[in-house]
Amino acid sequence: MSQDDFEYNAHGMHVVHNGPRHAPPLLLIHGSGASGASWSPLVPALAGHHHVIRVDLPGCGQSPPASSYDVPVQASRVAALLDDSGLRRVNVVGHSSGGYVATALAEQRPDLVGSLALISTGPSIDAFLPQPLILRVMLTPPFGPFVWSRRSDAMIRKGISATLARPVDIPDAVVADLQGITYRAFRTVLRRNLAYITERNVPERLTTLDVPVLAVFGAADPRWEPSSAHQYDAVPTARVELLPGVGHIPMWEAPETTGRLLLGFAAEGADTPSAIPSKD
Repeated sequence: MSQDDFEYNAHGMHVVHNGPRHAPPLLLIHGSGASGASWSPLVPALAGHHHVIRVDLPGCGQSPPASSYDVPVQASRVAALLDDSGLRRVNVVGHSSGGYVATALAEQRPDLVGSLALISTGPSIDAFLPQPLILRVMLTPPFGPFVWSRRSDAMIRKGISATLARPVDIPDAVVADLQGITYRAFRTVLRRNLAYITERNVPERLTTLDVPVLAVFGAADPRWEPSSAHQYDAVPTARVELLPGVGHIPMWEAPETTGRLLLGFAAEGADTPSAIPSKD
């Protein structure tokens, strides 16, 4: 880590800060079962312009399990973290189901969110595609718990690769973090995420919010129907970007393009934020 980087634990989450603390804040929220390490390919570029804040949501990465994985509960934890930091009008980015936590954060605390970027965030339950066989084997009862407890690093890499459209180097830290999450926690997170969008889909939620939205989707996403990205067209403040030949993890498959989109979007509507207190 550089002199601008630090990490700590707060509100049941492991938190990593990268980049100058006086720079505009950019909060990165990972998807189901992943961790803040999933953003690693983008951090150097983003931290050159922003104070980047990465969280490991409860039960993921280096964060301990929680009593509840409900999306609004997770959003309230993130809100408490931002309150502690004295930040407002933060640029918030969510990947996959991390976009649900980001959306719930904006619903609960619009004062904290300056803009929302949703990457590969399925807009509604009807956009969910039949999942790759290896993921069904690892996650579906009755054999899922048995397979999960015996999964190897190679199996984890194969499962991740099934969500991609391009060959990439999967960060070792991501594999290690996935080894640490329990089957029960992972399944519960998935159920709570689906409950959130079943109750009300994401575009409907966003139409009630006065916040700029960027929806980035891989045009070859195998987890969510790629054309469903246009459901976000119904949001007056939203812009949709489809990335050709990209699957479910654009920050790995097209890091330069994804980073450029995020930096440009954050710059469009950035207000001058409050500075985070020093952790020295």
